[in-house]
Amino acid sequence: QVQLVESGGGLVQTGGSLRLSCVASGLTFSNYHMGWFRQAPGKEREFVVAIRWSGGSTEYADSVKGRFTISRDNAKNTVYLQMNSLKPEDTAVYYCAAVRTVIPPTNPAAYNYWGQGTQVTVSS
Repeated sequence: QVQLVESGGGLVQTGGSLRLSCVASGLTFSNYHMGWFRQAPGKEREFVVAIRWSGGSTEYADSVKGRFTISRDNAKNTVYLQMNSLKPEDTAVYYCAAVRTVIPPTNPAAYNYWGQGTQVTVSS
């Protein structure tokens, strides 16, 4: 019954912006911390950012600080990832995930539920 569905990926040029969305169903969304991860071909799945259930605390990977912003709307069961100043190295499949821990972990193995991913491609 639990489902996370990402959307908003696409092709942009270096310096462009995208806004990803992840809609959750089948769970009590406000009880879960949410995270975004990304994975490029041949590489490990990489932590991007996480947000607590209340939205009051966030954690960002150093590679995206100052460029990406996570937010959530518990009334809409949705978490967002605003991506600005995109670089070619941001190219990857982006996944949202849900976990019930006080401090959002950066290890993807700790997460309970995952979406199917959405492709982000940044051209040079």
